[in-house]
Amino acid sequence: MPEQTLSVLLIEDDPAHAEITRRGLEAKHLPTRLTHVEDGQAALDYLFRQGRFSDPESSPRPDLILLDLRLPKVAGLEVLRRIKADTQLRRIPVVVLSTSAAPPDVLGAYSNQASSYLVKPTDYETFAQLFDSLKHYWLAWNRYPD
Repeated sequence: MPEQTLSVLLIEDDPAHAEITRRGLEAKHLPTRLTHVEDGQAALDYLFRQGRFSDPESSPRPDLILLDLRLPKVAGLEVLRRIKADTQLRRIPVVVLSTSAAPPDVLGAYSNQASSYLVKPTDYETFAQLFDSLKHYWLAWNRYPD
């Protein structure tokens, strides 16, 4: 288990999915700091420290990014492409959480260097189980560079 608090950036426009994710991170008391943005432009502003996110103290680099594909303003695949094109951001793991299992979406995510692609289950119990596994893998067991 990590000894430090890990920072997670959730890029999700659906309030219900964001709430399930927040609750999932709080369960089991893993030390995390969740930042939630609701559209692709806000995600890019946060990651590139622009506008209201210009202060690095209040906008720390995330250790993990959870990315929905269907986003307003800037699509999730474009957000992913820009993350992976930047030398300071490309090492951050990006887990795509999408309602789509369409092969072009999966291929697009991996072609743009997604770390993982998970399809959101439609029922709460399965979503909670998926998130519990995701949380343990990425926040407890995975090792990050200094």
